[in-house]
Amino acid sequence: MAPTEADRTFAGSIPQLYERYMVPMIFAPYAEDMCRRVVARQPRAVLEIACGTGAVTRQLAAALPATTAITATDLNQAMLEHAIAQGTGRPVTWRQADAQQLPFPDDAFDLVVCQFGAMFFPDKRQAYAEARRVLRPGGAFLFSVWDRIEENEFADVINQALIKAYPADPPAFMARTPHGYCDTALIAQQLLAAGFAQPPAFETVTARSRAPSAGTVATAYCQGTPWLGEIEARRTPTVAEATSLAQAALVERFGDGAVEGRIQAHVVTVDN
Repeated sequence: MAPTEADRTFAGSIPQLYERYMVPMIFAPYAEDMCRRVVARQPRAVLEIACGTGAVTRQLAAALPATTAITATDLNQAMLEHAIAQGTGRPVTWRQADAQQLPFPDDAFDLVVCQFGAMFFPDKRQAYAEARRVLRPGGAFLFSVWDRIEENEFADVINQALIKAYPADPPAFMARTPHGYCDTALIAQQLLAAGFAQPPAFETVTARSRAPSAGTVATAYCQGTPWLGEIEARRTPTVAEATSLAQAALVERFGDGAVEGRIQAHVVTVDN
């Protein structure tokens, strides 16, 4: 399933809820992992694409030497502005940019990094070709994509709850886009088609997603992602009702109080 234009819309209240709930719950563990991989390569200049609200950016700013230039970009101005407002402990160059048309010269960066953004690129081969273009010889492209939704327990439980809530037309954002691009053979094929000469390396990384309550998880997914727009468009059940149904399904699966579930992703490394 290909992403829709609405899948790429992170606006309104979404950036705030995304940062407040989604980042600590599912993105922070992978941001730490990605940062370790970047630091190990000792880059002089790093480009981050699809930086969102800056989960990886803040990690890089704290861990990389001050001499390493960091440029962070995102397609969504609202997400970028929220990332800037969070601040970093050292200068970062922030810029609105489409990954498919990067506004940078050839051979400008040692590393291009992208955490959970590739799934949203309409033309993935073109985005990968752009990443390769701005990489210096000997550089590398590091990015991550979520594994299938069944391997990510919170998302899967809520997805099933929403299928039951809207049987005639289930909101399919999470299965379609965040968890809809996990075929490693396809990813490898697209990277080679984009001009990378070396086959990519894949590592499947499993972590634990934790939240203080099922209600926090339900709010995060139903109101802090583009699932919100799909739910609003269906009107009945309302967003509040859908969130409550998702919460009930999570309580049934994980119990009351603090909850935790498995999350799983593929980390991809391809050398230029």
